[in-house]
Amino acid sequence: MSDSDRLAACRLLGPHPGGAAGRVSTAVRRFLVHAIPPGQEERAGVLLAVSGGRDSMALAVCAVDICARRGLVVRALTVDHGLREGSAREADEVAHRLAGLGADARVAAVDAGAPGGGPEAAARRARREALEREALRLRRDAGADRVLVLLGHTMDDQAETVLLRLARGSGVGSLRAMDPLTVWEPGRVEAGRPLLGIRRRDTGACCEQLGLAWVEDPTNSPDGPWRASDGSALRRSAVRSRALPALAEALGVDPVPALARTARMAALDDDALEEQAGLLWERAVKVVDAAGGTAGGGVLVLDCAADALAQAPAAVRDRVLHRAILAAGGRSGDVTSEHVGRVSALVAAWNGQGSADLPGLTARRLPGGAVRLAPGRPGERGTPRG
Repeated sequence: MSDSDRLAACRLLGPHPGGAAGRVSTAVRRFLVHAIPPGQEERAGVLLAVSGGRDSMALAVCAVDICARRGLVVRALTVDHGLREGSAREADEVAHRLAGLGADARVAAVDAGAPGGGPEAAARRARREALEREALRLRRDAGADRVLVLLGHTMDDQAETVLLRLARGSGVGSLRAMDPLTVWEPGRVEAGRPLLGIRRRDTGACCEQLGLAWVEDPTNSPDGPWRASDGSALRRSAVRSRALPALAEALGVDPVPALARTARMAALDDDALEEQAGLLWERAVKVVDAAGGTAGGGVLVLDCAADALAQAPAAVRDRVLHRAILAAGGRSGDVTSEHVGRVSALVAAWNGQGSADLPGLTARRLPGGAVRLAPGRPGERGTPRG
């Protein structure tokens, strides 16, 4: 790719863009300075996840501009899920637009028909796998230490995520919603969301200001082709088109900034609780047999004799217990707050009750006050006894 090609986005934006383009560009520039500090350009690559919608197109033009100015290797990937007629042609058109901006643009066709979690979850899983593969390929091609995958989630997406998780009765760890920076492959691939402080209306205005065409995905509509298992609109689409407008009307204010602020505050609280839980884990949890039972599981003993667990705040203790259940081989998707509560009762409210059944595990109080977590059910052959 020639220097003139690489500078296409720079020419489009100009040296000091104003309006919506300026707001998006500033957000991306600040994020990249934080994520890839000056002087580390040769050690990092940037992969843009571009669906072709207004959010990802606004992100792409600003990111290509900034990467070109900083000398960062940048590549763009559009994923064709193959779930609707004409999707391959549409993906090729998006890649062509990106190439016109000076991006090294590629298309990945994936099979998003895998069962489990509905069409949204299957598409999301296939998309992430494609992005991870391309990120590792870019890392190899560029000789970089790490690759940063930039995603186009906005403040509006964050607010929708908070509402969806509130409706599920999620705790503070879930209400942090989407983090600005997430590790996908430790030491190799990270995912970044530069636009969490930017409104969706700004990304659309940015594209209009710069004359960028974008794709309208019909699956984002509540009347689109994808439906929930009960035939109703997909949950995120319904929240976007119905719940948030209803909240705005009922409250008399736009709820999106407040919901995004809730996510930021929840992230701070969650980090503090995780730090305390880590300290408590070191004091109170002992791995007896890391190879036992189910894959990735083993036998853990929770030390209750010193009362460190029993007297810890429930918010901290329950985090340790949840982590212990998973470490012992509990099935992540099946572990609920009720299961954590059963172990918590053995630790902090024991009055002679028997063992507690957990997904794939048994927890039982031992003589001397410890609680043992081990794979299996009471009475199963191979289930460890006290």
